[in-house]
Amino acid sequence: MLILLPPSEGKSAARKGEPFILQELHFPVLNEARRSVLDALRTASGTADAHALLGVGASLSEDVRRNLVLDEAPAAPAHDVYSGVLHDALGYARMTPVQKKKAREQCVVVSGLWGALGFGDRIPAYRLSMSVDLPGMGRLAAYWRKHLSAPLLEHAGSKLVVDCRSSTYTAAWAPPPQQTAAVNVFQFRGGKRTVVSHFAKHTRGELARHLLTRRGSAPSTPAALLRATHEKWAAELEPATSRKPAQLNILLD
Repeated sequence: MLILLPPSEGKSAARKGEPFILQELHFPVLNEARRSVLDALRTASGTADAHALLGVGASLSEDVRRNLVLDEAPAAPAHDVYSGVLHDALGYARMTPVQKKKAREQCVVVSGLWGALGFGDRIPAYRLSMSVDLPGMGRLAAYWRKHLSAPLLEHAGSKLVVDCRSSTYTAAWAPPPQQTAAVNVFQFRGGKRTVVSHFAKHTRGELARHLLTRRGSAPSTPAALLRATHEKWAAELEPATSRKPAQLNILLD
């Protein structure tokens, strides 16, 4: 099983430690592309209109300034740096050592800065969304689409891909539909299904945690994933088509 995660916009910066080492990251074939984005981000973050270029408000000035010194900033494992709603619900810090090992082996984060990361890769805190149109690079989702296919296809192999990413990040790589299940979350309000962003992120994180911590073998097909999901939630599965992955729909009251 391979679980695809988005990064979190908010990040917990390491207070001490050595800087990241590009050659130590997973998917080294991406290093040249990563360096190009790092250089473009540093340039953009030093301009007068940096906030507008990066799509952030004035309250995030410290995050933008941090982008200027990413090569020197302290780094920490990705599972500690990413600290948003989904990652908090996944709860890596609350796992047993065996569960943590599974998380590092089975989770990949798709990132606007790094392309793709192993969950244990050491990185600094940064500010860059996949939706940004970075000067000199263009829209990052389109940029990474050219680079991610080969290494992620090789990494996925024949494993079931559980896609917990938001649409901003699914645009960067589409796994093979027949071995992939995209996770959607719906809440019933007034008898109608609605999508609520906060609950979707939280529930995707809870699902990832459940899959990594439950007893038994990891699901290897969308149908097995549905059975594992039924252990905690009401859910339904829409089968894959030739161009669209299976849709695992989790239904919240």
